[in-house]
Amino acid sequence: MERHCDVLIVGGGLNGPALALALASGGLSSVVIDAQPRARRAAPEFDGRAYALALSSRRMLAALGLWRDLAAQAQAINDIKISDGRAGEGAAPWHLHFDRNEIDEGPMGHFLEDRYLRGALLDAIDGSALIEHRSETEAVAQAPGPGGIAVTLGDGSRLRAALLVGCDGRGSRVAARAGIARLGWEYRQSALVCAVEHELPHHGIAHQFFMPPGPLAILPLPGNRSSIVWTEARDRAAVIAGLEREAYLAALRPRFGDFLGGIRLAGARFGYPLGLSLAESFTAERVALAGDAAHGIHPLAGQGLNLGLRDVAALAEVLVEAHRRGLDIGAPDVLAGYQRWRRFDTAMLVAATDGLNRLFSNDNPLLRLGRDLGLGLVNRLPALRRGLIREAAGLAGDLPKLLLGRPI
Repeated sequence: MERHCDVLIVGGGLNGPALALALASGGLSSVVIDAQPRARRAAPEFDGRAYALALSSRRMLAALGLWRDLAAQAQAINDIKISDGRAGEGAAPWHLHFDRNEIDEGPMGHFLEDRYLRGALLDAIDGSALIEHRSETEAVAQAPGPGGIAVTLGDGSRLRAALLVGCDGRGSRVAARAGIARLGWEYRQSALVCAVEHELPHHGIAHQFFMPPGPLAILPLPGNRSSIVWTEARDRAAVIAGLEREAYLAALRPRFGDFLGGIRLAGARFGYPLGLSLAESFTAERVALAGDAAHGIHPLAGQGLNLGLRDVAALAEVLVEAHRRGLDIGAPDVLAGYQRWRRFDTAMLVAATDGLNRLFSNDNPLLRLGRDLGLGLVNRLPALRRGLIREAAGLAGDLPKLLLGRPI
């Protein structure tokens, strides 16, 4: 027998559950299909992973009823400092400084540990009568048709809905089965991710330090802790990742500096190769893509999750409004509205992050001089600087209602 719902969502990470909650807020039912066990998704201990949540993403979590409990676990972003330089030599004299006081809306965003955000999303979908969460199973086939789309799971059971949404990452099998091709390339860089405890307070300041192999992001967490996203050339990153903890710290210290005093590792260490990935279309027959299934960008701007939540908010709004008008939510013209809303915005951010990575991840002296002067010039132009702050806070562009903190 087939189980029927409005939307099937493949992917139980962050975007999949967020989409289910957004749809439920507008009265649409969904099934979240998750290949991972629930316990692995919501590890109770700190593992070093954290996210930069733009102000608009925080508003969305508030609109979905999640932020009240998460706020106590989050660290406000008071300032962002961007500089260029080499490991062990400190930053160049020219830099770019984003100050929270330059916009009226408050902090540009917050940093939040993975365990808290993931746990809150899972608890919320478990508590919704309109959402079913099927973990430790995966979709193995999909068959779209005029009346909907049927999905077969690994255990042989079948589900049917008006629409299937792939939130299953850069290697999206939903996209592949729908015939959606991808554009992209590897960066020959890897990201090393960890967290550190430090002696001195960070005062809510995030740092982005561009070095020839790639950027180092120091992202403040509650207390005297910071999350680290450290980009290195892939071969060098593999060597560093294999070091013991003290040797790993010895490699990090000249890049990190001593402005926060002594440091020591906290939690686990991770590493993953970097590349650009963009689906040629965000939709196909009875299929839509969101999050990394639609696009994967360089982490230098910390916008990966925020970009995915923009997809979620836009798709949910398009589907809920179509449902209220009595339309077929999986119809081509409905999905075309989602494609128009998200495709251009995404392509622009993909191009921007790719260009910035290529501009800063090198040691060409002429380029170094040009980009350092550019940072200093932007820092002296208040109107331009405030515009960039609003971009970082997710306040620019045609925003869905949830990103404005309003219900759909």
